[in-house]
Amino acid sequence: MIKALRLVPFLLAGALLFATIASAQTTGGLEIVARITPTAAHPEPVRAFTFYVLSKSYADICKEVEGNDVVPPKDKFIDGLDVTKELKAWMKEHDTIDLTQPDLDKMVKVNDVMDVPEFLAAYQRSNSGGVTKGMPKPKFTEQEKKEHPDRYEKDKQDYMNQLKKFIQQNPATIMGIELELDGVNPQRKWALLNSNHKRHIERYSPEMAQTKYLVAKVDTDLEGHAVISNLPPGNYWISSLNLDASAGDARERWDVPVTIQSGRTVRVELTNLNAADMLAASMP
Repeated sequence: MIKALRLVPFLLAGALLFATIASAQTTGGLEIVARITPTAAHPEPVRAFTFYVLSKSYADICKEVEGNDVVPPKDKFIDGLDVTKELKAWMKEHDTIDLTQPDLDKMVKVNDVMDVPEFLAAYQRSNSGGVTKGMPKPKFTEQEKKEHPDRYEKDKQDYMNQLKKFIQQNPATIMGIELELDGVNPQRKWALLNSNHKRHIERYSPEMAQTKYLVAKVDTDLEGHAVISNLPPGNYWISSLNLDASAGDARERWDVPVTIQSGRTVRVELTNLNAADMLAASMP
């Protein structure tokens, strides 16, 4: 009985060793070497940097988050604006929502001024105060509209005909119209919508990656080297999530696929060649 008890530690140790060997044979390993090469310089190790092993590409995770917070198509956004139907149609036709862009006067034609109420009002304000010589002035009034509606319509049509002829003869008077359209310009609202959408993706994608798709994570040493053991066989992605690794003028992120096989350690080198250059991506 005593001898049997003495054998227990050896049996347990043997079982543990067998389990360790079996685990090593049924799982795989991953060796990461990360280096960045700045412009006209030698490669530098990516030191003390966290890499994440994901079961889904980080790019696809971002798309998944984006799908839960969709920015409406531009046409649908235009439909929801508090502007006239004529201006909505003009923006769709010209595929623009920025009414204060410097070259707007090249896009707006004479008929646009006459047909789009916002353009007509902006043109009148831009050329008001007697600054434009020879510009016709309206003779109809709101009082006339109430008391003599027929005369009002005739006077208004006469004015519109005279104004159209004047603009045709003086197309340069359309210049500067964009300065009077700031109050109805939807560009800021559109930019804010897209900015909030981008912040939503940047905020929730790393969270989803770590709570739903994280398999393992590891920090590199001072040589840019890291090892992960006991990974089940399968397809994974080595990701830096939304974090930049930098060296000199280079800023990089990775989302690199890797296949793990039983009983093997796969070595993956992360360099500029298989990274996304975040500095170039931020350039206009």
